Amino acid sequence: MNILNEQINLGNRRIVGQSHALDQVEKIFRSDRLSHAYLITGPDGSGKTPFALAMAEAINGIDHLTDLKGTAKSKKSSWYTHPDIHVFIPLPTSSGTNELKERIKLLAEDPYKIVDFTLRPDLNNDSSSKNKRAFYYIDYYRDEIRPKTVLKPNEGRRTVMVITGIDTMRKEAANAFLKLLEEPAGNVMFILTADKTDQLLPTIMSRCQQIRLAPLSREEISDGLQRFDGFEKKDADFLARISDGNYALCRYLDLKEMQKSRAETVDFLRYSYTQDAPELVPLIEGWQSRLNLEGQIALSNTLEQLLRDIMIYRETQNRDLIINVDQLDVIKKFCKSLGDARLEEMIEEIQNLKQLFYNNVQFKLIFTALAFRFGNLMRGTEPDIPNSKPWQHLPAYSES
Repeated sequence: MNILNEQINLGNRRIVGQSHALDQVEKIFRSDRLSHAYLITGPDGSGKTPFALAMAEAINGIDHLTDLKGTAKSKKSSWYTHPDIHVFIPLPTSSGTNELKERIKLLAEDPYKIVDFTLRPDLNNDSSSKNKRAFYYIDYYRDEIRPKTVLKPNEGRRTVMVITGIDTMRKEAANAFLKLLEEPAGNVMFILTADKTDQLLPTIMSRCQQIRLAPLSREEISDGLQRFDGFEKKDADFLARISDGNYALCRYLDLKEMQKSRAETVDFLRYSYTQDAPELVPLIEGWQSRLNLEGQIALSNTLEQLLRDIMIYRETQNRDLIINVDQLDVIKKFCKSLGDARLEEMIEEIQNLKQLFYNNVQFKLIFTALAFRFGNLMRGTEPDIPNSKPWQHLPAYSES
């Protein structure tokens, strides 16, 4: 089944970056070696869902995300209106199918839209920082997913099941889904995505042909922001620098807010060093009130990148190797003042705290504890509270 001819480039109307993975799939689609299941993995914001949707459209001949150059087999305008393509995302037990449909519709408008309940709990309030736990539970699988797998293709080559975040599937649902993968119907194809493969059943992974998406470079993200989102190059370059490779997330950031927050990260480091509580408290509380979850993550990325620049410049004195070139004077001053700073450990602290955002830990508590730890690490000493006893950061903790 030759799905794409040599002149067609998969996802060329919307996919950002991923030339290697696109080349891999194009070769598959130009051969007769289609698998019944594909697993797309890669970092957050690298485009796993758009990639999966582009594959689903190409399989059923839809000219939308891919320019099929006159070879379209379907008259449908996108995967969203095609009867043989079914898309699912993880769902909180408290949410119903109407909320699911609303989010799927958003993906039809833009495949890079953030529709994950964890990152965007309220579609009508992007300032919300409280996330919802979403996953595939057994009733969701039995009532919504499995019935679609017995449907024969109505007008396409295959019944395509796009299931995003398969790594959130609960054990009972995963075991039931595994049986489906082991004995698939002849006309069904599964296109799965996963953030964390270590949370997948190994037997599910072994039943799928894997497609690995690469982290997006800053150049690719900047290009995507300019081509698809209308940003000027200067602004696109700034957002790309603080994106941590996450194109999908940085599109949601308030540019002026993030520029202000970047300047404030310098103050955060200064106040952490001096342990200036009267300055730290309003700074951190201001961030908590102004920034939604995406903004909090981006702020952490900004702080991490600044520390990396300080570390690199301290070792090399080469301005060409740093990202925040416009902050060079600040970086030089920090290097001069922080000769003993344990910068690698400070960066590790930031990397470790990011998961706390998804666990509904208050931003204020996270960054207050971080400031305490930075105060020691910038002096080259161990934090007063060891990693083995994190609960000692709690305000109510007492040794007595």
